[in-house]
Amino acid sequence: INTKIKAENQLQQTLRSIFALGEAYPDLKANTGFLDLQQKLNEIEENLERSRRYYNGTVRENNTYGESFPGVLFAGMFGYQHFDYFETEEASRENVKVNFN
Repeated sequence: INTKIKAENQLQQTLRSIFALGEAYPDLKANTGFLDLQQKLNEIEENLERSRRYYNGTVRENNTYGESFPGVLFAGMFGYQHFDYFETEEASRENVKVNFN
């Protein structure tokens, strides 16, 4: 899962860079191809966020069941495993600064 987290962090940084390009170059932002790209990238980002929330909800349910009564009684018999949440790095959530000088 760490590989997937790193890949998502890289994707988020790339998306922010692309959106920053649109802000820096108004002609590019007005281009219909670029606008279509932005829309599709937004959809991808929203789908990733939705999937991350679903995964984390499932992990929360699993961890709660395996650590509370009566689940804790059966956890060992059924190979219970504690899972980590899917979290992005704090640095990837910050706005990307683009310098074209």
